[in-house]
Amino acid sequence: MAKFWRFLGSYVLLLLFQLVKLEDNGGWGLDSSLSDEGACNVDVRDVSSITHTEFLQEYAYTKPIILRGLTDNTKFRFLCSKTSLLREYKDKTVRLSTANTHSYRKVDVKFEEFVRFLLTPQSEETLGSDTLYFFGDNNFTEWHSLFEEYKAPVYDLPHTSPAYSFGIAGAGTGVPFHWHGPGYSEVIYGRKRWFLYPPDHPPEFHPNHTTLSWVTHSYPNLESHNKPLECTIKPGEVLYFPDRWWHATLNLDTSVFISTFLG
Repeated sequence: MAKFWRFLGSYVLLLLFQLVKLEDNGGWGLDSSLSDEGACNVDVRDVSSITHTEFLQEYAYTKPIILRGLTDNTKFRFLCSKTSLLREYKDKTVRLSTANTHSYRKVDVKFEEFVRFLLTPQSEETLGSDTLYFFGDNNFTEWHSLFEEYKAPVYDLPHTSPAYSFGIAGAGTGVPFHWHGPGYSEVIYGRKRWFLYPPDHPPEFHPNHTTLSWVTHSYPNLESHNKPLECTIKPGEVLYFPDRWWHATLNLDTSVFISTFLG
């Protein structure tokens, strides 16, 4: 009996160790991470300090906000670990898009091929038209069992309904400046840096240059009145952006993320 309890104790410790490792990065690796998280001038609020009504009055139609503790996606996070996704979806086909402002090219590959061969860090010199990005274009029928475990942000906008876009991307990748309707973005693993401008202040950028290139060459030369709202979001944080706000993203790590578009 004593041997059994020692074995059980060792097993529990091993399981907890594996869960702690999973909690860190989900098996997606941090060896190619970018270290600079940069400044943050976006309002950050804990969900306990802001009501839905205050969100609608102060942010929903006027400016971005980062919310903490909005939902508990522990189970979804577990299902998005590298091991779990490969086990469930390795033979599924995913559609990749070019990572430029005016994306036209689509490429279909097996999910396992994308993870093992295409999920690589971004080179600063690579053009957006040559960078394949896994975000959106997911077959909702095949991924339904995953998406139904996701708890979307509970602060909705009147007369809108949510649509999900799920993504995985390597360090240094990102989508250059563009705009669309309002929505949320949540990081499941990794860190994602955001740059945002209001609708009446479009940024200067080359539509086929990557966000990494813009951050390296254009961002340091911006005058103070042309600098964006910016922040890095981490697991457990959700960024909300209002309608028609310009935004660009930069993944500082290999990142797993999901957006909820409100249309």
